[in-house]
Amino acid sequence: MNKIEAYWKRFCELEGLINIQYTEAFQFGEKADWLASLVVDGTKTATCSSYPLYEIEGEALPAVGDYQIVLNSQGEPVAIIKSYSIEIYPFNEVPVDFALAEGEGTYEQWKEAHIAFFGNILLEYNMEFSEKMLTVCDRFEKVYPK
Repeated sequence: MNKIEAYWKRFCELEGLINIQYTEAFQFGEKADWLASLVVDGTKTATCSSYPLYEIEGEALPAVGDYQIVLNSQGEPVAIIKSYSIEIYPFNEVPVDFALAEGEGTYEQWKEAHIAFFGNILLEYNMEFSEKMLTVCDRFEKVYPK
């Protein structure tokens, strides 16, 4: 059993969960350790992603009730989160309170960082960032460790 599976198993045992699976184990963006630490300390309670990438990669959108394992830059599990709200907005209509819930600074800092991040990722698919791009906004709670 690898570290991720052992981490998940421990959480399920503590919570009395049976036959529940996590949706994914992932690192947040380009600053995985910093963003993971924001989840661990309770500052980061939301994340957003590019809707077009779900279509291109053929992946399912996140759903309310999904469990996800947050990894640090070394691929080690540091937290488990559970989604409680999924909303889709054009990037330029993402609510300020959502952007602030990402815990990455002011709204302006959030916007600048996400334009750069999405711009870089979309270039890999020969696409350009647009502020009208649909954005998947996921609000979550950290459920482990407590």
